[in-house]
Amino acid sequence: MDKMIYVTVAAFVAFLLAMIAGRFVIPALHKLKFGQTILELGPSWHKNKQGTPTMGGVMFIGSLVVVLVLFTAVCEWLLPFKPLSGTDDLMHMLRLESGERMRLLAGLVMALCCGAIGFADDYIKIVKKRNLGLTSSQKMLLQLVVGVGYALVMFFMGHASVIHVPFIGMTDIGWWYLPLCVFFVIGFSNATNLTDGIDGLCGSVTVVATLLITVVSFALSAYANSLAAMTFVGAIAGFLVWNLHPAKVFMGDTGSLFIGGMLCALCFAIGRPFLLIPVGVMYIVETLSVMLQVSYFKLTHGKRLFKMSPIHHHFEMCGWSENKIVTVFCAVTAVVGLLCLPLMI
Repeated sequence: MDKMIYVTVAAFVAFLLAMIAGRFVIPALHKLKFGQTILELGPSWHKNKQGTPTMGGVMFIGSLVVVLVLFTAVCEWLLPFKPLSGTDDLMHMLRLESGERMRLLAGLVMALCCGAIGFADDYIKIVKKRNLGLTSSQKMLLQLVVGVGYALVMFFMGHASVIHVPFIGMTDIGWWYLPLCVFFVIGFSNATNLTDGIDGLCGSVTVVATLLITVVSFALSAYANSLAAMTFVGAIAGFLVWNLHPAKVFMGDTGSLFIGGMLCALCFAIGRPFLLIPVGVMYIVETLSVMLQVSYFKLTHGKRLFKMSPIHHHFEMCGWSENKIVTVFCAVTAVVGLLCLPLMI
C-alpha cells in the first residue's frame, strides 16, 4: 500500500508540474511563433487550428524526467522505508532491482532520443519553414540508429533476451531479441506519431495504455517500472489539460515520437514487449489504416478504401466529433487491454 501511495503521489506531482508548465510554455511558444502549419491533405475544418503552438511535448517530457529523478532519489536516499523495494536495506534493494532499473534507464534514454528526432523534425518545419520537416529517409535512418543502439545495450545488459511470450511463458529468444526490439521501437514511435492527428487523441490513448502497463508492473512487483509508468500517466494528463479539444497546444513530433519510445521502454524493462500489442491496439489500427489505404490506392489506380487516413480522419469525415473519436479509441484500448492482461502476467 505504501508503494502504491508513493507512486500515486509521484503521478499527481507530475500532473501538476505539466499543467503549470503550460502557463509558461504555451505563451513562450506563441512568442517564438512556433505555430502548427496545417497541411492541405487534412480535413478542411482543421484549417482553424492553423497557428496553434506545437512542440508542447516538452511539457510532459520535462515533467516526467524531473519527477522521476526526484522521487527515485527521495526513495533511495532519504526515506527510512524504501517504497520501491519494500526493504530498509539499500544494498539489498539495489540487488533486487538493479537489472530492471538499468533496463528502464536505457529505455528512458532511448525515448529521449526519439523525442530529439521529433524535436529536429518540428524545428525544421517551423523555423526552417520546410513544411514536411525531416525527409522520410532521414527520419527512418535516425530511428534505426536509436533502435539498434537501444537493442544492443539491452541485449548485452544480461538476461534481456528472456521475454514473456503469450501462451508460452518466459522464453529466451537469443539474437532474435535484436530485430524484435528494433521493430517495436521504430514501429511504435511512428504509430504514435500517426495517432497524433486530432485534439487529445494520442495523449488520451496513451494514458489508458500506460495505466494498463502499470497494472502489469505492479502485478510483477516491478515497482521502479510502476513509478515510471504512473509518473508518465500524470505528466500526460497534465498536458491534456491544454491539449483536449479545443487544443491550445499540440505535442508535435517531439511528444508523439517520445511517447512511442517510452511505451516500448516500459514494456521491454519488464520483459513484456508483446504487451505493446493489446495496449497499443489503436496505434496499430491507425498504422494499418494508412498501409491499407496506400496499398488499395495503388492496386485500384486511384480508389480509396477509407475516406481519409489515418482512420481517425475517416471517422471525422463520417461526422464524428473529435471528442467522440477520442472516447471510442480510449474505450477500445481499455477493453482490449483488460481482456489480454491475464495473458501478460
